[in-house]
Amino acid sequence: MMKLLLVTDAWHPQINGVVTALVKMKHHLERDGCEVLIIHPGLFRCVPLPAYPEIRLALSPWRTMRRLFMSEDPDFIHIATECPLGWNARTLCRRYDRRFTASYHTHFQLYAHARMRPFLRPVQALLRAFHDATTCTMVATPSLKRELKANGYRALALWPLGVDTSVFVRNTRSRMATLSRPVFLFFSRLAPEKNPEEFLTLELPGTKLVIGDGPERKRLEARFGARATFVGYKHGQELVDWLSISDVMVFPSRTETFGLVILEALACGIPVGGHDVMGPRDIIDNGLNGFLGKDLNKARTGLSFARSHQVP
Repeated sequence: MMKLLLVTDAWHPQINGVVTALVKMKHHLERDGCEVLIIHPGLFRCVPLPAYPEIRLALSPWRTMRRLFMSEDPDFIHIATECPLGWNARTLCRRYDRRFTASYHTHFQLYAHARMRPFLRPVQALLRAFHDATTCTMVATPSLKRELKANGYRALALWPLGVDTSVFVRNTRSRMATLSRPVFLFFSRLAPEKNPEEFLTLELPGTKLVIGDGPERKRLEARFGARATFVGYKHGQELVDWLSISDVMVFPSRTETFGLVILEALACGIPVGGHDVMGPRDIIDNGLNGFLGKDLNKARTGLSFARSHQVP
């Protein structure tokens, strides 16, 4: 049996698209007969990331990680994140001449730019240096591949993501809440790089529904709670039931490499309005299953799509 060592700083109990994608990858690999060993922050002493307490950073992981590398002797090594565990794994691979692959999930430089603008270029340089050592870097979309190639990345491979359409099926009988229609949905982490405030200040009819949580929730709920319904993170069928009472999803983020939640909404028959940037433009067919443009107030045009498809 082949063995894969998967190193990731993003793992349960974190809730994000990276964790979702990795969990699905592990499931499919194990189904196909591959043993998957996960090295994640829960194996180490950790501290919360400032401003993101749900994200834990491993402290001094070198000895434990080296022991795991040596004792497990994996056939393949994949590094999913460019954070403390990822950098330690990269260093081990180079020291012991082990080939490894990596994936590029997150524009960390744009996250840094959203909070601390002077860090944009240093973070860009660190990310490029990290991936220079890989055998192959996997990316989710052709546009991300083109962008990274233009910025000097090499050995890039397309690695499309998807959702389980047997799970994300609109429940036309959902009665999660009685909300004034139409229901416009924000479905993502409540953090600056996801741009939730733009959604909450839009002039839209009906109700604004917010599915998600994060460091900005307390502030945003205090400011917009009278005009929006905040329900926190949801999972499984409960998530699908909340999605099912929505008419249109609005996705204001400009920092995505993909946007898995867009696929989850579309799978439930919900049109999506977003900016014409990487992520939304790779998934949304403008005028067919959603809207792309600068003015997200026009996301209400998705109502005509919903109604023409008899979405209740």
